[in-house]
Amino acid sequence: MQPTFMPAVTTEEELRRLQLAGLQWTVKHTYEGSPFYRSRFDEAEVTPADIRSLDDLRRLPFTTATDLRDGYPFPLRSVPFQDLVRIHSSSGTTGVRKILCYTRKDVEDWTHFFARCYEMAGVGPEDRVQICVGYGLWTAGLSFQAGCEAVGAMAIPAGPGNIDLQCQMLVDLETTVLCCTASMALLLAEEVGRRGIGAQVKVRTVILGSEPCGTAMRRRILELLGADHLYDITGMTELYGPGAGIDCIHHDGIHYWADYYLLEILSPETLEPVSEGEVGEMVVTTLRKEGSPLVRYRTRDLTRALPGRCACGSVLPRHDRILGRSDDMFIFRAVNIYPSQIEAILSHVPGVSSEYNVVLESEGGGRDRMVVRVERADGGAPAGDPALAAEISSRIKAQIFVTVDVEVVDYGALARSERKSKRLFDNR
Repeated sequence: MQPTFMPAVTTEEELRRLQLAGLQWTVKHTYEGSPFYRSRFDEAEVTPADIRSLDDLRRLPFTTATDLRDGYPFPLRSVPFQDLVRIHSSSGTTGVRKILCYTRKDVEDWTHFFARCYEMAGVGPEDRVQICVGYGLWTAGLSFQAGCEAVGAMAIPAGPGNIDLQCQMLVDLETTVLCCTASMALLLAEEVGRRGIGAQVKVRTVILGSEPCGTAMRRRILELLGADHLYDITGMTELYGPGAGIDCIHHDGIHYWADYYLLEILSPETLEPVSEGEVGEMVVTTLRKEGSPLVRYRTRDLTRALPGRCACGSVLPRHDRILGRSDDMFIFRAVNIYPSQIEAILSHVPGVSSEYNVVLESEGGGRDRMVVRVERADGGAPAGDPALAAEISSRIKAQIFVTVDVEVVDYGALARSERKSKRLFDNR
């Protein structure tokens, strides 16, 4: 019988006891092992002995991406160098990479809970998993592969790009599980349709990570690949890497591994907890991480907590899909807007594809112009473009309270990406 990677706890009370023990360990571990954390705790006038309940989490200071960049090359390190076995890095938008270090136990824990993702998605020894994400300094490739092998599935380490190779592997190796970004999945699914090889493709499960994926894009990927289920996997380099959570077969929110990290949903402006069901910023605190632990790390990812137990019965709590990032917000005519709001509106408009761009331009005189470019659905008639544009403009006006210009373009006219798609172009 295949071993399970799910936590041994079965009740919320047991989970809270485990979390408190992990929080107390993390605060003591970082206070004793990290000059950075010790200094921050001293400034906040908090010691390990002060952490007596989970409510005491709020006494701890926040950690940010700036702290990681300022501490380059080994920020947050809380163990001696001889205990480290690996580093991973994310790209640095300011020119300085965020590098995180791992002990052997960190790598083993990461593999364990990544295998839990595959298990929750129903992946096992009978599956062949095509892994189309980057290897190397990035956290994605190695973790997708390690988790795959842990559940006994066959790993096909195809890496990103090279559509000809990807299509050949899908057909020749009879891939059953596809792992990639949403943009890569759409690109590959459209190519499968264009080549007319859909009947030869055996993919039944798609696992997506790294970027948000709207409802329209999800439907299109499943339709073109003929797959049964599409799962959202979450994670980031700072929090081990991908594998920090996934939705179950009910697709009603992301189960996150609350036995490995605490999740707070806070207002990005006040840093106070939001009401249950309200959108806020994810703030995470690790409970077992040795090399580069996180204490109240501001992820900038936006989501909301989902109440109650899932229909699957898991004790693991849930949050909604990642809805965007607090630092992705742009201001247009004094209105705060997230790209995910535009995507949500478009997903309910018949006759458009899943691809869109938002272009911001300055008209002079202090006025800005927003252009929303959308593709008509595959096979749609150009004669309906004016009515389609008017409907989209009306819905955006009604829901976001701004007036925009809408341009409808041919299906496939907007650029596809093998990694993450760029949606917002601010040319002001």
